[in-house]
This record gives sequence, structure tokens and C-alpha cells, in this order.
Amino acid sequence: MSMMEMQKSPIFPDIQPGLARTIVLSGLAADITWEIWARVFTPLWVGGPLEPAGLVQSVFGFSNPLAAEAIHAIVGIIFYPIGYLFIARPLQRLIFPKLPLLLTGIGFGTGLWIFALYVMAHLFAGLPPFLGFITLTWASLIGHILFGIVVAFVVRALER
Repeated sequence: MSMMEMQKSPIFPDIQPGLARTIVLSGLAADITWEIWARVFTPLWVGGPLEPAGLVQSVFGFSNPLAAEAIHAIVGIIFYPIGYLFIARPLQRLIFPKLPLLLTGIGFGTGLWIFALYVMAHLFAGLPPFLGFITLTWASLIGHILFGIVVAFVVRALER
């Protein structure tokens, strides 16, 4: 992106019909990436998959794992991309306007990881902060960073 493009980039996206497409497609791509990491690669490293639905069940007291999976999918496909478009990217554009897209995605993913493992797991579910920094914690960090990178790059590709 040239300096002229960076200076002309609005802080927030335009609210138009194409925005919903950008949100859903970036969320789907990122969620698929997350699921491949969580269910294929993490078990090879940790011995079992990442199971965010278990965290959702702990936080909200659901006994139905399918409902918890659905909530996690909706959050990943809809709400996290909205967070990127209306919180993370605007902050990056205001504070670090020259930050490369890759680092913006990494920062966004790291923020999601902090939200998941400190706010949700610790503050709401009562688990140790960051699950006590066990191996699963680091697998989760990588998964969230991958998610953030994919959202950032898909959003940029769709906005062009």
C-alpha cells in the first residue's frame, strides 16, 4: 500500500451491503483456519485439540456442546471480524498508521487470545489466568494469531 493509499484510508469502513460480505467471508476463512489448526495440528503437538466450545460451556453453563460450538462459530465468523473492522484496525490506523498488515493481524489475534484466555476463561469461567501457561495456552495463541492474520488479509483482499 502506498503512502497516498494509507493517508486516504478511512478509519472506519463504509456501512454498505458489501460490508456484510466482507465480515462473513473473512470470518469464515479465519474460522476454517482456526479449526484446522485446533483439530489437526494442535493434537500433534499437545495431544488433544483446542476445544473452545468447552470454554463457552464453562462461561455460560451450557450442557449442550452443539450450542457451545454454534456460539463459538458465530462469534468467530461474525463478531470477531466486526471487532477487527471497527476496533482493531481503526486503532492501528490511528496509533500506528505505517504498521504492516501482518503485524496488525498478529496484534489482533493476540488481543483475541487475551480476551479468550484471560477475560473469558479466567474472569468469567474462573480458570487460572491463561490456563496457567500450559502447552495448550501456546497452541491457542498460535491459533488466534492465525485467525487474526487471515481476517486482516481477507478483509484487505475483499476491500480492493
